[in-house]
Amino acid sequence: MRTKLVEKYNAVVVELKGNVMGGEDTKDFTETLHKLIDEGKKNVIVDLSSVKFMNSSGLGMLISGLTTMKKADGHLKLANVTDKIESLLIITKLITIFESYESVDEAVKSLAD
Repeated sequence: MRTKLVEKYNAVVVELKGNVMGGEDTKDFTETLHKLIDEGKKNVIVDLSSVKFMNSSGLGMLISGLTTMKKADGHLKLANVTDKIESLLIITKLITIFESYESVDEAVKSLAD
């Protein structure tokens, strides 16, 4: 998994690319979120448009990220969820705990509401 950070308006977009399998990626993702929190950046949007595959450890990484951001009075929202990942979220009932948007722009707009 590769990540790229892009600041957009009042949010940081974390673009994930490749396969999200947890493991070492989880540590990197968590460190990235803690660094953003330390910098006072508490609005995070995870762009999943370039994710080819995600396993249960990858889902765990997102849940952990959501928890981290909520504890810091922040937000973690998902954008560009592919059909494969959406069905994974539905099957695991995690679709009910994540705010998911069709695009990064929609997710950014939701932060202003």
